[in-house]
Amino acid sequence: MTEELLRLSLNIPDMRKPGEPIYLRIHMVALALAVAASVIVPRLYEIFVGPLSFATRIGVGMLIAVGAGIALYFMYRSSARNEP
Repeated sequence: MTEELLRLSLNIPDMRKPGEPIYLRIHMVALALAVAASVIVPRLYEIFVGPLSFATRIGVGMLIAVGAGIALYFMYRSSARNEP
């Protein structure tokens, strides 16, 4: 009872259950940047270099998305494992 009151008074969130996903702020920022990059990079190329066909934009966007997903997986899997 006192432990629950202390947690409520200090505004401490409940402990994470085993197997529950971890969403740290840095993970969400990196994910948002990865999603945005798949749209923004081909668009910036069109603005500064020259026009791209629709298929090229989609292909480059998919390559960036897959590459960013793999990079995020390898960068943040260790922090997810070490979280208590």
